[in-house]
Amino acid sequence: MKLSCCLWGLNERPGATESDNLELLAQLGFEAIDICPSMQKSTQSKTKLKELELQVGCISISHEAPPGSTFDTDDEKQRYPLIRHTTEAVNHASEMGADYTYVVPGPFINDRTYTHYAEQYAQLAEHAQVQGVKLGIEHFPGTAFPSVLSTLDFIKDVDHPNLYLLFDIGHAQISKEDPAEVLPLAADRLLYVHLDDNDGEYDLHLALTNGLQTRESLTELFSVLKDIAYDGFVSLEMHPQLPDPFAAIRQSKELIDPLLY
Repeated sequence: MKLSCCLWGLNERPGATESDNLELLAQLGFEAIDICPSMQKSTQSKTKLKELELQVGCISISHEAPPGSTFDTDDEKQRYPLIRHTTEAVNHASEMGADYTYVVPGPFINDRTYTHYAEQYAQLAEHAQVQGVKLGIEHFPGTAFPSVLSTLDFIKDVDHPNLYLLFDIGHAQISKEDPAEVLPLAADRLLYVHLDDNDGEYDLHLALTNGLQTRESLTELFSVLKDIAYDGFVSLEMHPQLPDPFAAIRQSKELIDPLLY
């Protein structure tokens, strides 16, 4: 397995640039980062990424989505800004050499919600496949796909070869799902793994073991990942509004490093 870190976890450091944040993660020993669509657009940040020999692992393509635009509508004008945004983000992933992208769904609205998502996610997965990039759906409490199981059921129903699951351990804590039970069900549909902690109620994105997790539960998670032969990325996703997000990332990395091999 390979360790990455969501760069946006450092977004709210006063006065820090994207290049500054890349420097910090490189100093911690990261070799890969995850970015949102607006990142790695400037010459300065691209130069810094190359200089530090950092790899872009994944792009969150629904991050920074246009306000008011949604896939969950029959109104083409309302859909189009989000279609353009996510399509361009997939293209950006391909240009950056990232193999993985993912989307976060919106809330469940009505009995047309799953139909809308099935149509748009299948089209987006097809576009990503043409670009040589894989597309995942992140299960997220409070959305149309609030659990691992509901997301896997949807992926099975859509039946597109390029549509996968992004597993978030913090979200699974909120939906009360045991990784040992749900991850084997994902099998080869498991695309990516997010690591963060919380209190089991709110999506706090704390440093690992600052919420419900323990060293033992993290060891068990990695044991399950190894049992199912997962050899992809695991990525730290800390909240940018933590009192010290850099310290949270450093603490979490120290916990995870011994578990990777």
